[in-house]
Amino acid sequence: MSDRPRLLPLLGANRHGSRDAMTCLYRCGNACDHPVPNSSDNPYFGDLVDAEVSRRGVVRAGAVGALVLGFGGAAAGALVGAAPATAAPAAPAGPDATELAAAPGGVGSGALTFRPIPPNRLDTLVVPNGYDHAVVIKWGDPVVPGAPAFGVHAQTAAAQAQQFGYNNDFVGVLPIDRKRALLVVNHEYTNEDLMFPGFTGIDALTVEQLRVAMAAHGMSVVELERADGSGRWRPVNHGRRPYNRRVTALATKFELTGPAAGAAWLRTAADPKGRTVIGTLNNCSGGVTPWGTVLSGEENFNQYFVGGDGAPEELKPKLARYGIPTDVRYPSGSRKWDRADERFDLAKHPNEAHRFGWVVEIDPFDPDSRPRKHTALGRFKHEGANVIVAKDGHVVAYMGDDERFDYLYKFVSDKKFMPGNSSVARRHNLTLLESGTLYVARLAGNSAAEIDGSGKLPADGAFDGRGGWIKLVSGNRSYVDGMTAADVLTFTRLAADKVGATKMDRPEDVEPSLLTGKVYVALTNNTDRGKAGKASADEVNPRNLNKHGQILELVEDRGDNTAETFAWSLPIVCGDPTDPSTHFAGYDKSKVSPISCPDNVAFDATGNLWISTDGNALGSNDGLFATAVEGPERGHLKQFLTVPYGAETCGPFITKDNRSVFVAVQHPGEITGASVENPASTWPDGDFAKPGVVVTWRLDGGPIGS
Repeated sequence: MSDRPRLLPLLGANRHGSRDAMTCLYRCGNACDHPVPNSSDNPYFGDLVDAEVSRRGVVRAGAVGALVLGFGGAAAGALVGAAPATAAPAAPAGPDATELAAAPGGVGSGALTFRPIPPNRLDTLVVPNGYDHAVVIKWGDPVVPGAPAFGVHAQTAAAQAQQFGYNNDFVGVLPIDRKRALLVVNHEYTNEDLMFPGFTGIDALTVEQLRVAMAAHGMSVVELERADGSGRWRPVNHGRRPYNRRVTALATKFELTGPAAGAAWLRTAADPKGRTVIGTLNNCSGGVTPWGTVLSGEENFNQYFVGGDGAPEELKPKLARYGIPTDVRYPSGSRKWDRADERFDLAKHPNEAHRFGWVVEIDPFDPDSRPRKHTALGRFKHEGANVIVAKDGHVVAYMGDDERFDYLYKFVSDKKFMPGNSSVARRHNLTLLESGTLYVARLAGNSAAEIDGSGKLPADGAFDGRGGWIKLVSGNRSYVDGMTAADVLTFTRLAADKVGATKMDRPEDVEPSLLTGKVYVALTNNTDRGKAGKASADEVNPRNLNKHGQILELVEDRGDNTAETFAWSLPIVCGDPTDPSTHFAGYDKSKVSPISCPDNVAFDATGNLWISTDGNALGSNDGLFATAVEGPERGHLKQFLTVPYGAETCGPFITKDNRSVFVAVQHPGEITGASVENPASTWPDGDFAKPGVVVTWRLDGGPIGS
């Protein structure tokens, strides 16, 4: 008998695909209701597991006792109180701060032996038998020492600027020592329906409430401590906590670096030099650098701007390519932040939009440092950026532009990484992303003539082929006809259009394995592929009306991450394993878990690939999955957890000792018609929905996954 869980019935479809319409409104400003920004004509190469509810409300699969999996609200896991703080924090760990020291007994063999959990629609976090979880921090919890207690009926911008923000996405954990670490989290967007009691519409919000929403965007840095020597972590809640910090869209100043800093496109009346930006917007995923900083990607920034109809005529095509309508003042899904700050009105400040859509770097070990926006990495809807040090010492950052039919990029630094913990090395490494070469990908298939849009494998048994990196800009030199370096970096999408980059099915997280150097890309979905007037399937995007997505693997030539050519394949084509259009690297599909809409990827210490999902189109809650990418278990995908009803699984982050898995539970209960007074989810406290970060660990202290 197969151990693969049976699928639940599919939720009713709507024009927004698998996501609820409320998520589409607040996450991306109803992007599906607007024309696809990329109108270029580039070539296209392109049986249920038993479960039980534990005394803590944790659902574990594989235990005795059947559980009906439906829409009923199961009790959520209780928050665990924080212990007294340790002594004042020591100095930062320096460039090696991306690794937690290995626990006694090592990180495990790498075999993924946990029993997969079943698809479900429970309003709780579900983890495998033998595991536990706890909420680390949630919306409104104090971040800055002295922050006021959260009160949903008494929210202020000043209070929110000291409290944990809304809709956590990227999670990074950077160790201070074996017992303490810094948690760095992105706050992607707000949902005012679920934040403010009595909400009746955006127009009815007060200016102060708009400012609360602005303060709830951005990032949080929170000091954690390990609990009882286990894989569980909790915030330090006493003492100085000098690293704790909020970065907001409301007030935090950012420095622009790189070739486009100071360019005319980035100058405004408030910043005539074009070098200082207030705030960061729609921060989605990110990455931890080898020198101990965090990169954060500004994604759907377009929805925050109004007045595109009043922008200069010559600028309108550029705005439209970035998803900003130019025929109306208030587009569908507009947040109308211009009521709180006129810089969001493009009729008055047309260049302000160009100051968002960058990769942001924050140094969590220097709370007084100014975060930076790196123009050398290009401007588009960044899901995130992940870095590897190439064999020759140059730093390579991989990035995806999360839009239907947009592109895959990489950046290679001019300077080389300097190893070590010295202050000299740290100062040097903090400049690595300020100059280098930016590329965009073009991919060609080995069996292009056999691709019919159905997802049927070609005769050679694989979706695979070759690809190349097309140079866009290097330092101040442009390689795109008719565009300066500043043009290319500010309007990177337009530059990539010109050079014929391959249109992809929403390239989101792009992450290299630090063990093999191979690169993995989450291609989430593209239900527009193959529609009239839209690009049809190709070998790297092999299904028309693609609602489930796929995982792309890149192998750079000679194992050199700075190479300009590569081989590629699709080890996983997502969906119901009983669907012939799915593929799991040739593994027996009767033994794998169903997966839909891959969003973020991560690696554990032994090299297993972990995949989180967003918008599961198979009718279950979103979840976290794991598979080997090498050896005989390659493609044996197993579901590790699910998040509460209406939520998305963000993160994930696995500590280097392989004892803790962190995920961000984003937008729980984000279902049309839900409100503070009438919640669709009561996770995690039993009253109304609050986004939060969760840590999961093995009860026996062993390595995660085994």
